[in-house]
Amino acid sequence: MDLIRHILEYIFYLSEGFAALTALYFIKSVKEKTWKFFTAYLVIIFVLDLFGRFGYMFFEFSKMYYYNYLVIPLQFIFFFWLYTVRFPNGKLYFYSLTFLYLVSFLPSELYFSKSTIINSFNYTFGCFLLLVLIVSEYYRQLYADDILYFRKNRMFYINLGVTLFYIGTLPFYTFYKILYSEYPSLWLTYCSYAQISDILMYLLFSASFIWGKQNF
Repeated sequence: MDLIRHILEYIFYLSEGFAALTALYFIKSVKEKTWKFFTAYLVIIFVLDLFGRFGYMFFEFSKMYYYNYLVIPLQFIFFFWLYTVRFPNGKLYFYSLTFLYLVSFLPSELYFSKSTIINSFNYTFGCFLLLVLIVSEYYRQLYADDILYFRKNRMFYINLGVTLFYIGTLPFYTFYKILYSEYPSLWLTYCSYAQISDILMYLLFSASFIWGKQNF
């Protein structure tokens, strides 16, 4: 199982890098600034994840603080923007969601930092906010006039990828501590799913540029 997890880890970095390269390849044909920002996001996250994995060779740093206070917040805040940019009064929704997410760090640090049940309250809360946006996007796609051409909609692939990883792994990362200590076999299985869904998410991000042609 350790060997499989190790292999999946490197496949993840390959899929993440592939998504960044794919986005860069198609960036010349992309007119909307939204997808240019998405390209920049994929490149930045790839670099940050590489540093998180191999940065110890050059610097001493805490991976927990690095991801909890930089990488993960950047991911959530970007997706809040990506989903709300098409909303009427999108800026209001974006700032409101971002504010609520950042405020969630207070109870996370004050009350849940030593919890043996909830692993990361701010991550869990961020996923619930993201879940609301995901459902609204599915609703929008379901009732769109061009529903028959959903495979050309970039947000179809992005929304599916975000669903598989962020929502699919929510129980795993929320109850990480209790799963690891009391249900090790379930933890191993769910850990593999988390890695696979992370890989699939970035492959779907790549697909959004390869097959997705519709722009909102």
